[in-house]
Amino acid sequence: MDLVPTPEQLLTAAANVFDAVLGGGLADLRPQPAAIIDEGPQRTVRRFLPHAHGGAEAAGPAVLLVPPLAAPAICFDLRRGCSLVEHLLAGGHPTYGLDYGPISFGDRNLGIEHWVDEVLPRAIAAVAADSGGPVQLVGWSLGGILALLTVAADETLPVSAVALVASPFDVGQVPLVAPLRPLANLAGGTVGTALYRLLGGAPAPLVKRVYQLAGVDKYLLKPLTLAANLDDRDFLAQIEAVDRFMAGMLAYPGRTFGQLYHQLLRRNDLASGRITLQATGAAPRTIALDAVTVPVLSIAGEGDGIAPRASVHHVAHLLSNADVRLATAPGGHLGVLTGRRARTTTWPLLDDFLAAAAGRRRLRAVA
Repeated sequence: MDLVPTPEQLLTAAANVFDAVLGGGLADLRPQPAAIIDEGPQRTVRRFLPHAHGGAEAAGPAVLLVPPLAAPAICFDLRRGCSLVEHLLAGGHPTYGLDYGPISFGDRNLGIEHWVDEVLPRAIAAVAADSGGPVQLVGWSLGGILALLTVAADETLPVSAVALVASPFDVGQVPLVAPLRPLANLAGGTVGTALYRLLGGAPAPLVKRVYQLAGVDKYLLKPLTLAANLDDRDFLAQIEAVDRFMAGMLAYPGRTFGQLYHQLLRRNDLASGRITLQATGAAPRTIALDAVTVPVLSIAGEGDGIAPRASVHHVAHLLSNADVRLATAPGGHLGVLTGRRARTTTWPLLDDFLAAAAGRRRLRAVA
């Protein structure tokens, strides 16, 4: 709105406030129709149904969307008109989504290896069986890291490409983490260990606060920002959808959080391209990212406080046997994935990469 709003702006703002408060909201939060194709512990895989009207004819490899732990899977389907799922379907991609479901105290013994060895491989296999072909992975934040570790751990999986959005591989280059590392290293990390073991992990309210801390300036200025944009219906709808997303934050399982705390935060192991995991009762094993040979795209957000560009693009130094593309797009940690500008920036980058990777695979198959 102008500093001195025009009559038209005031009328539009009044209508928006009425619809937001008394009219049921401004955002169209209806989920894309989907059918469950596979279920298991911490795993629900859905096939999103193609649009009944409009959109390209379904073709090419299936796309499996991989969310991070603790974040609701609606990150990929935020709202109608600003949904990556909707966009992929309109482009003719057979699109699938992975949902981990809520995490309880009883899941506290689940470690990273559970997601890398069980959840993601089974989800990939289910999508490949349902679609009848290879699978392209698109992971956001920690979801991208888990996706890449899964592919590195098992080269036989039917994965033909991996796209990462806001996935940090060097936390040493995350300003938000820098002041926390000395605290995390107190007494060899035992203080933090005792805390997350007592809580059984990282509870949902704590996860939500971390996201808010990363964008504290936007969080504190939110009332002023809303007041200045009361006449922008699409802006207000986006804020409403993001608020719903934030309210749906989930917990981290205790053992997984412990591994993230010690290996990624304290020691920054992933920056070397290798991480050692040990399932209960099994011998430790090291996963090396240089085992990845499929094409990889890494997109960083220009305003991302959780995963700055340097930490995200560091992955290119770790994938010596893969064709890696690096890109940057506007937005913060969530905004680069599904902000309003992502529709004309991030999503076309994904489109081009997925199409090129599918073409490369066909050429290799012919050769």
